[in-house]
Amino acid sequence: MRKKIFHLYRRLLWSPLKYAKYLGVSIGKDCWIATRYFGSEPYLITIGDHVQITGGVRFFTHGGGWILREEQPDFDAFGKIKIGNNVYIGSCSMIMPGVTIGNNIIIGAGSVVTRSVPDGVLLAGNPARIIGTIDDYKQRMQKYNTRSKQLGKREKMTYLLSISENRFIKRPLMDKLEK
Repeated sequence: MRKKIFHLYRRLLWSPLKYAKYLGVSIGKDCWIATRYFGSEPYLITIGDHVQITGGVRFFTHGGGWILREEQPDFDAFGKIKIGNNVYIGSCSMIMPGVTIGNNIIIGAGSVVTRSVPDGVLLAGNPARIIGTIDDYKQRMQKYNTRSKQLGKREKMTYLLSISENRFIKRPLMDKLEK
């Protein structure tokens, strides 16, 4: 009982970064982690330097073995997860067993990463697909840079409410269904 209470204490009250390290996740320098879902074998996960993992991201180091255990009761298969340097993983994404994510990567929110990812790309979707390069993304986003990162909360609000509409990201309309 005491062990369960301490585990709950760590899970709920420790920072997600401290909790991940406690579980055995290998984490590089200058990382920001907002998830607490590292699966049942967190020690199989390696995270590089300057990585941001947002809320709701889930890591899976195994799965599917249940269906084989009727014939092979001791069946278990695992895949290590490796995340490179300078990576952003959007909210509620899922990283599947055996995936290696390269360097300089953006993973869009809600993506399901089922295959390893080369360096320097932007990916999104279910299953995740490469939708561009980081270089193209950097160039495309420059016109939206408000340079407000260092402002306080109130200053930022006042500033963002005062700038022109064309300084905000706007997504295009979806194409209509073809009949």
